[in-house]
Amino acid sequence: MIHRGEGYVNPPFSSSYNFMSVIKVFDNFLSEKDADYVLDYCLSAKYTYGERDNFDTPPVGMVSEISSKSSIYNLFQNVINDRISEIKPYNLYRAYINCFAPSENPYFHTDCDTGFTLLYYPNKEWQQNDNGETQILLNNQIVGVLPVPNRLLLFEANLLHRATSFRDKHRFTIALKYN
Repeated sequence: MIHRGEGYVNPPFSSSYNFMSVIKVFDNFLSEKDADYVLDYCLSAKYTYGERDNFDTPPVGMVSEISSKSSIYNLFQNVINDRISEIKPYNLYRAYINCFAPSENPYFHTDCDTGFTLLYYPNKEWQQNDNGETQILLNNQIVGVLPVPNRLLLFEANLLHRATSFRDKHRFTIALKYN
């Protein structure tokens, strides 16, 4: 099962795998004002081309590092610490924005051997034919988490995962890495 805020969502297939222990989804994560601020931040950030998903793959997308001294870093750290108890023993070691252009095709990768990855979707709107889900490989099946606006996704950092691009617009995510 995928944990979604206070409720649960069954995956579209049957499996004995315990999804609840590895994936959590929090909708309406930020206030509307903070969500607008985060999107504006993403739209005005300075990006560098490409980050490698693996040492043997070419770079894809654009990245903008978020300084630990920035207000957006503090915003996420405070809201996450208030809302997600399992993060409290861990340290935020990296925060950045991923930006993928339409038709980019990132690779499956892991982020770390331990800890958690959190992804925030700042886009203002999303429709099912836009694509843009985060795909996570679990038990030889792909679980797709939709990029619903103002959604935060939490998963174990050692899971194979990848972004998918939107069909016709740039896809932003705030990536927060804890170990």
